[in-house]
Amino acid sequence: MTCQGWSAARIALALYPFGAGAAAVNVFFASLIFSWVGGPVASAGWSLGLGCLIGVPATWYFARHIRLLMDIADAGAEQTGA
Repeated sequence: MTCQGWSAARIALALYPFGAGAAAVNVFFASLIFSWVGGPVASAGWSLGLGCLIGVPATWYFARHIRLLMDIADAGAEQTGA
């Protein structure tokens, strides 16, 4: 399999804003659930900050998965002659 197209790092950079935003929303909702047992509710700033930190590895692993799927699709296209 040859790696054609975007690298995993380039895919991760393109998808990072979405990954960080999704992680921030998840941090906020997790803090809301945690508040049911007496925990504090995270502010918007804390949610965004933690989302930016958690979004880095999450986006990196997702980008590697997308790159793997692209490589598999390219290999299948080469086998079928498309």
